[in-house]
Amino acid sequence: MSTSAPEWIPLLVPDMPSPEELLPWLRRMHATHHYSNFGPLVRELEAAFARRFALPQAQLTTVANATQGLELVLQALDLPAGARVLIPAFTFVATATAVLRAGFTPVLADVDAHCWMLTPAIARDACQHMHIDAVLPVATFGMPHGMLEWHQFEKETGLPVVIDAAAAYGSQWLQGAEGTLVFSLHTTKSLPAGEGGLVVSTRPGLAAKVRQLSNFGINLDPAADVPVGALAGVGTNAKMSEYHAAIGLVSLSKWELSAQSRQALQCDLTTALSAAANGRLVWQAQGCDASLMAPTLLCARLPDAQTRATLERLCAEARIMTRRWYQPLLTGMQVLQGRAIELNAHRAIDLGETLLGLPFFPDMALEQRQRIQDVVARACGGQ
Repeated sequence: MSTSAPEWIPLLVPDMPSPEELLPWLRRMHATHHYSNFGPLVRELEAAFARRFALPQAQLTTVANATQGLELVLQALDLPAGARVLIPAFTFVATATAVLRAGFTPVLADVDAHCWMLTPAIARDACQHMHIDAVLPVATFGMPHGMLEWHQFEKETGLPVVIDAAAAYGSQWLQGAEGTLVFSLHTTKSLPAGEGGLVVSTRPGLAAKVRQLSNFGINLDPAADVPVGALAGVGTNAKMSEYHAAIGLVSLSKWELSAQSRQALQCDLTTALSAAANGRLVWQAQGCDASLMAPTLLCARLPDAQTRATLERLCAEARIMTRRWYQPLLTGMQVLQGRAIELNAHRAIDLGETLLGLPFFPDMALEQRQRIQDVVARACGGQ
């Protein structure tokens, strides 16, 4: 008598608001007949963000997505043509493509072996060996950076620092320092709006310039030197729609509960999997004096590449989805060859050879957790 195979355990499951939760907001939108172009829901969402960051609303703006937010922030910095922007070699491709699409050159740097991020110390070392015009660290897997350290780096070097905080909403704050942050509101993030992004900056005029560039670069300020309706810069269409703002507002209204649930799940899983692996798994270390408030991924570092391959194979046999974050590394991307400058990134390379993403999503069933735990035990010699 055959037994049917268990259902696949997905890697991620978006935690999006239900249609019923969205309906009142969609009715408000429809009543105003305002669906884009900085409508009332977008402005309400931005006002809510301003309160949370304790900043004037003029110091932040929504965008269509974080990738365009990064591009427009880099453009708004008025860097010289061909400017070199230091980024980690261990990151999602959008960090590099944003630099290229803004007309600049990515410089691929190493990351810290423990927090898996580009740190001020690594950036200082790179600046001693070559000319750098700006730094674009990444809040890897949502782990926040210490903004006081990066603020000090900016003051010492005069180089602008922009944090790619795509996965770090609710974890990455300015922490009383000056700085620029770009968040993603993608469906897989801790504050999902389906698509969307948020730019937060204490740099004078930066958020306003990004907002203008997101509306094609058209001037809407009667007091400006350029006539209203004329181009003040060469921008693009990167505005957040009212539809996405509606989703974002619902998600924001219950963010704290969601964050607590994600924290609890991460704690339970890391504890159980560490025990199953006899302590052979390594987790991302906290990068500063702030903690990861709303994790969206679960990534474990295995002892070596062979053990990772074994765990991948056993997971596939047990119908458990996995992913090699971020593979291939930027240093191995053929499209970037000749378009990026590569520095020594041996720690990033080692990380790329041993890291594996495991399933992580709200409402994960106990049976699913146990199946993952059993496979990890087998792969790491726990039983």
